[in-house]
Amino acid sequence: MKRRTLGAVAGLAAMLSACGGGGGGSGSSAGTTPAATTPTPTPTPSPTASRGCSLRERQDWAAAQLREWYLFPETLPTSLDPSVYASVPDYIDALTATARSQRRDRYFTYLTSIAEENAYYSSGSSAGFGIRLAGDAGQRRVVVSEAFEGAPALAAGIDRGTEILAIGTSTANLRTVDSIVAAQGLAGVTDALGPSTTGTTRLLRVADAGGTRDVTIAKTDFTLLPVSSRYGTRIIDDGGRRVGYVNLRTFIDTADPALRSAFQQFRDAGITDIVVDLRYNGGGLVSIAELMSDLLGRDRSTSEVVSYTTFRPEKAGENEVRYFKPQPQSVAPTRLAFIGTGGTASASELVINAAVPYLHDRAALIGTNTYGKPVGQIALDRSACDDRLRVVAFATQNAARRGDYYDGLAATVEASCQAPDDLSRPLGDPLEGSTRQALDFLAGRSCTRIATGATSQSARTGSERRELLVPDQPTTAQRDVPGLF
Repeated sequence: MKRRTLGAVAGLAAMLSACGGGGGGSGSSAGTTPAATTPTPTPTPSPTASRGCSLRERQDWAAAQLREWYLFPETLPTSLDPSVYASVPDYIDALTATARSQRRDRYFTYLTSIAEENAYYSSGSSAGFGIRLAGDAGQRRVVVSEAFEGAPALAAGIDRGTEILAIGTSTANLRTVDSIVAAQGLAGVTDALGPSTTGTTRLLRVADAGGTRDVTIAKTDFTLLPVSSRYGTRIIDDGGRRVGYVNLRTFIDTADPALRSAFQQFRDAGITDIVVDLRYNGGGLVSIAELMSDLLGRDRSTSEVVSYTTFRPEKAGENEVRYFKPQPQSVAPTRLAFIGTGGTASASELVINAAVPYLHDRAALIGTNTYGKPVGQIALDRSACDDRLRVVAFATQNAARRGDYYDGLAATVEASCQAPDDLSRPLGDPLEGSTRQALDFLAGRSCTRIATGATSQSARTGSERRELLVPDQPTTAQRDVPGLF
């Protein structure tokens, strides 16, 4: 099955670093075959792109695909000598620099591995410690914002709210996070944690409610659960009022049964007030975003629009209108609270935006402004080189034709409430800051609207400004699960 994707991630080198999206798709035949749900574009082979895998041949191939499919062709340079660029990603970044400066393509177009991406989107396969990290450059601190089941960090007792104090490979070379950030910024922390390869081992000095201790852990292959087995789905009793809570980490294939199970619980319980927690969700498969909209659309008809997908004018034949397809597990929300942060992007934003024309001010954004990515990628494969070029090729709009939210959704949603991301409490805890504010919104209590403006993947809490950490060259998983290590 070939699929479109919406995904984004922000790193921390040079304040706002590599951003992009992933997406599942079968590695198709050699040459140029884009991956998409529907429509399935059929590209015109470029006479200048050969089948070889030399640097120059791969650069020429990437440039040819951009000139055919890029959503903003007017921003591409008329000519750009590839010989001065040492890699294909560097050349792609140079080709898309104008759109990036306009905030329309913040490193969303990128080159990745077909095999790696397919493994992640089909099953959540990833290698790492299994934690999500957030850093505050001003306070020189790094804290765990989430820990994943079945991964080494959680098995070692590292969970949400744990602070990383020092990093090394032994006690002899431990470096404090304070000194690393002072010398190299938060990018130094991502470097100190090592590559995302199985067997990479680090000694971490950590602090949590149990005190300070040293923990040695090794990165291993693990399967990321898109809906946590600990707190991903809950029915919250809020003063006698029952509220459904679902936390989706990423839009991958295995989210389908997990989401259906969650919404079946809500439907069976007769719940119509729902919290959808997307605070760190960087995006992923459009098909899963459409499923989530369907699960929130029991009272929608099959003639009502979820979203419009629009390619550039000469590719208008690929445009698509997606209508609601209510599922057996679907619910009809009375009020709906979406928890978001600067780490909420792409497919997450599509779901939030799609709800606005139907629920209006009964659907609110809770937390902080979202990232701002109303565009998505198709996959263009060169299988002989294991190259998958993710090209920003389409824009999305909701049923009201609203979609120009490059600076986040805070200015688009009709209702919003500021709230902190409270690392002192578990996700989904009714006393956790954003969850508590979501429950208050559902109860009809007043709140302070979220400020609008350009965002990175950050969250402010008092004097803190936490950024989800992402290396300069993120893996597929790190693009769609920002902060993953």
